[in-house]
Amino acid sequence: MRSELIHKIFQGNGVMDDALVLEVYRYQYENNEVYRRFADCIGRYPDAVSEVAEIPFLPIRFFKTHDIRSGHYEPETWFESSGTTGMTTSRHLVRSLDVYRESFTRGFRHFYGDPADWCIIGLLPAYLERKHSSLVVMTDELIRLSGHPDSGFYLYEFAKLFEALSSLEERGQKVLLLGVTFALLDFAEQFPMNLKSTTIMETGGMKGRRKEMTRPELHALLSEAFGGAPIHSEYGMTELLSQAYSQDNGVFFCPPWMKISLREEDDPLKIIDLHSPDGWHPTGETRRVKSGVINVVDLANIDSCSFIATDDLGKIRGDGGFEVLGRIDNSDIRGCSLMFF
Repeated sequence: MRSELIHKIFQGNGVMDDALVLEVYRYQYENNEVYRRFADCIGRYPDAVSEVAEIPFLPIRFFKTHDIRSGHYEPETWFESSGTTGMTTSRHLVRSLDVYRESFTRGFRHFYGDPADWCIIGLLPAYLERKHSSLVVMTDELIRLSGHPDSGFYLYEFAKLFEALSSLEERGQKVLLLGVTFALLDFAEQFPMNLKSTTIMETGGMKGRRKEMTRPELHALLSEAFGGAPIHSEYGMTELLSQAYSQDNGVFFCPPWMKISLREEDDPLKIIDLHSPDGWHPTGETRRVKSGVINVVDLANIDSCSFIATDDLGKIRGDGGFEVLGRIDNSDIRGCSLMFF
């Protein structure tokens, strides 16, 4: 059944199929003890779930306290979130890296085309030193698929990176500079330059190294330092195997097997109905819903949990894109705690 589901997930027609989402929910309810006990605790049994809106979303913090596993297997590897000393980090068991590769390569092609059309440079200091970074695995594979002789990783070699980008710009080579936020800001301060053939993609990642700033502030600084170069963003996390991308405007879009919904901050079990009177605000093409907390359906998480209640605050737009506004302070789900089993 797992193999059939994976085939359906990545061979769809570009639209998330509700029947497939419900099929994945039932598969994970039957095969994931943590998810099943959580769903039972809040009364979301399979016979009570007939619509996608009724599917329960597992709080993301469970990845810090439990092994989230659908099925019986020894993981090929695991991904671990970054954190300061003494901090409890999230751990995502990965049954097969092939599923992750399928997800991020298809997602990249969906938004950016063939990796072979790009020179891909990863500016990922602090992440490269970690053994279980999903971002490093993704970037490494995209570098390999690009096949460009100048594709590769950089740590803190800013002068060397400056020379490489200057040479690539002279040749008019299309470049994707994929970097963590603090490193991109450090590079921008020390080596500002005009980039006309380069797209910069920030992946987040301040972690106390710099003063936090909003995404518009960050993008404005980077754009000014790099001569108006397009600034893109990636929305991904340790607990997901798929990524959404924002292309130069702070609005993210998902690949077909990933979807965003919103829940009420004060009532985590209530999904905001986008079609209710207080849902859409009719302001033309940029109409938006009121803000809520982001839930993610990531069908690529077939071997862990595909239904994740994040701690991120966001808005969904009328065109299907979404914005990330920040994080909520207290995300404990009310009325049920599974932290003791």
